[in-house]
Amino acid sequence: MEEIKVRLADLEARRAKIISGGGEERIKKQHAAGKLTARERLNLLLDPGSFLELDQFVRHRAVDFGMQAVDAPGEGVVTGSGTINGQQVYVYAQDFTVLGGSLGEMHAAKICKIIDLALKTGVPVIGLNDSGGARIQEGVAALNGYGEIFRRNTHASGVIPQIAAIMGPCAGGAVYSPGLMDFIFMVDRTSQMFITGPQVIKAVTGEEVNPEELGGASTHSSKSGVAHFHCHTEEDCLYLIRTLMGYLPANNLEDPPYLSSNDPPERLCPNLLNLVPVDPNKAYDVKEVIHGLVDNGLFLEIQAQFAPNIVIGLARLNGFVTGIIANQPHYLAGCLDINAADKAARFVRFCDAFNIPLLTLVDTPGYLPGIEQEHGGIIRHGAKLLYAYSEATVPKMTLILRKAYGGAYLAMCSRSLGADYVAAWPTAEIAVMGPEGAANIIFREEIKQAEDPVQTRQEKIAAYRQKFANPYIAAGLGIVDAIIDPGQTRRELTRLLQRLVNKRETRPGKKHGNFPV
Repeated sequence: MEEIKVRLADLEARRAKIISGGGEERIKKQHAAGKLTARERLNLLLDPGSFLELDQFVRHRAVDFGMQAVDAPGEGVVTGSGTINGQQVYVYAQDFTVLGGSLGEMHAAKICKIIDLALKTGVPVIGLNDSGGARIQEGVAALNGYGEIFRRNTHASGVIPQIAAIMGPCAGGAVYSPGLMDFIFMVDRTSQMFITGPQVIKAVTGEEVNPEELGGASTHSSKSGVAHFHCHTEEDCLYLIRTLMGYLPANNLEDPPYLSSNDPPERLCPNLLNLVPVDPNKAYDVKEVIHGLVDNGLFLEIQAQFAPNIVIGLARLNGFVTGIIANQPHYLAGCLDINAADKAARFVRFCDAFNIPLLTLVDTPGYLPGIEQEHGGIIRHGAKLLYAYSEATVPKMTLILRKAYGGAYLAMCSRSLGADYVAAWPTAEIAVMGPEGAANIIFREEIKQAEDPVQTRQEKIAAYRQKFANPYIAAGLGIVDAIIDPGQTRRELTRLLQRLVNKRETRPGKKHGNFPV
């Protein structure tokens, strides 16, 4: 009996040392930097008492550069499983108090095991990243560890949701695991991501930049589009991850979680009549339309600061999770450009992978013109959106609010790209181009020869708008299924989604398509 007590005491002592991470002084430094520890983060992320830790006693095998004498409790990463609002998840949280959270052979092995288990059991995986990068003392073994993680991220893509939170530095090869995952969360002032840091950039190019400007949360949320969510604090970040999880299925074979709504599906939306100006040249905020349509006005916007000329996010319609893509006339008149196409295409593919129906709200005058866009590859980038919508087999509903011109009309989930239902408001203008441009081309000679060219031009614009720039030509061809009263839009969409939710559609068998990256 005494021997058992001794062994149990030894077990508890070992556990206590591992749980203390790098020790009290390093934990204090972590807190002084405005950061929580790995275990504190997991306590906030997961349901109370649900965390089951794995590989707590794993140790590194390195012996070079004095590593044989270095103790790294938990190998610098805490791994295991738990629940979020009752839904099982696998998690790993890098511990910056232990060797700066650096990734070595066994550190990587712990993360790989977690991803493998998540795949086998069909549940999401969440990684909390806070690391100084590869453990230099372990050399190629550390690099190999990164490669093993990347391969697993790729195999898990489209099978289970993968979420990365950047809670501190993330540099070099470390950025590519989050980059391969579905969503990246960053925290203001404490998160950084970059391939090469400020010192390397200065040495190679002579450019001077600080870490925050180079790869901080604000930079990646608004300029690069790398980050999907920009959070003010770590607590906000972890709460937002819990919120996102409420919209996601456990895996690609399950439907997203249905949540009974107290917002009546038949609710009329008379305020929508006044939100969208009839004048096609006047701007408005499409997010007000979205809030008016969805259950209780709740809309989780994604990449809000990047490519704001298009809006993407998750909401519910009569309890069913729905992915929403909408042109934003408030920015660039709702034009599609390189960044907007990239942003929307990736979101469409995510929703399709995880059985989330799509609702597309259209109000776009076309693609953004300019030399910069053409030289930047708008053809290649724009093709991503066409590909994503055409490939998607989930229910696809499209609502044309106002302008729908040319190739941009097609790209926003037109009937020809496989939309299951296309509706339009009476304010919709569906045409090859806007009335002004069309009149200038079609009636060029008449306008030139007229006694009053300005008056004649206005008359021709009005005539074109009346004849072609309306939804009735498309409805007459069956390209638009219904022209609806804006106030009845929620009722129409919820009824339709109820009928489409069991949609099944297949594609030709193939290894994979050649996505225009």
